[in-house]
Amino acid sequence: MGIDVQTSPEARTQRRVTLERRSAAELPYPVFVREYIARNRPVVVENALQACPARQRWTPEYFRERFGGKRIQVSPSEQMTFADFIDAVLASREDAPGPYMYRLFIGPHMPELLPDLEPLNPYAFPRRLASPLMPQRWRRPDGYLKLLIGGIGGRFPFLHYDLENAHATITEIHGDKEFILYPPEDSAFMYPKPGMPNQSTIPDVQRVDPARFPLYERATQYHTVLHPGDMVFVPSRWWHGARALSPSISICQNVLDGSNWGGYVDELCSRSSGLSGPKRQAKRMYLSALGGLLSTLERWPRRSAAGAAGRIARLSPVTCDEAGDSTAWAVANWK
Repeated sequence: MGIDVQTSPEARTQRRVTLERRSAAELPYPVFVREYIARNRPVVVENALQACPARQRWTPEYFRERFGGKRIQVSPSEQMTFADFIDAVLASREDAPGPYMYRLFIGPHMPELLPDLEPLNPYAFPRRLASPLMPQRWRRPDGYLKLLIGGIGGRFPFLHYDLENAHATITEIHGDKEFILYPPEDSAFMYPKPGMPNQSTIPDVQRVDPARFPLYERATQYHTVLHPGDMVFVPSRWWHGARALSPSISICQNVLDGSNWGGYVDELCSRSSGLSGPKRQAKRMYLSALGGLLSTLERWPRRSAAGAAGRIARLSPVTCDEAGDSTAWAVANWK
């Protein structure tokens, strides 16, 4: 999927907006939660990831040297060794883009990388996914942490929004990456796939066929470029795609809290879940009650890390510090 619709004559009338940027030095985490997460409003946080070793270590060459013989899934249908994959990334060009890794979960597949990401990006904290009150199969204190690697011209394979009504954060570690977003109210202009409503049927927004997709130019496109340390917050149901402008390494995490809990419950309890009607109803009742409990605990005053306040903080963490670091993650049991 391409990015710069201004090169496409048939899309020149589309409204294009530069995405808002905020400096981490001037954006306290509670303000970020209140102004962006709670309002389903996208933003780029500059220098969100600062001191972790990944900022200095993670380059394409680092992955080739350390993991060269490891076989990885680089697309739904293709596996490669890390060495061959990195060679393809470094050879990637705009007119001949190489493969783009978009679905490698670090916790279960490359846990040795986790210490490189400490201290964690506080703006990417997964919130309710880190609560021990979440059912085990849905508890992921890493926020389903994924590794994304691509070379010049490498693209996320399809325009989409994240399932389970999740918010997403993408944090750039090495290189530069171009990002586009479209708001949920423009979903009809994205031509969702039948049976897969979170994926667009538009194959390339750089060359949109106006006869086939006449409504696309009505969509408002939000645009930004991520540099090392930058993070883009992609709210729930915002369509998005990415293209590497240079050899690029980034990480993606999901966020779940009261702002998107209702849609999360709706998706998990939908008819497409495969559960019978009574089981869906029971599941909905359980998750709705859990959401109410977590909302109450999250509002509880955090006066200290000891006593009742500390126990509540561990049950309903609202910051990275309350959740603890990756040494306590049950990565061996994750899929």
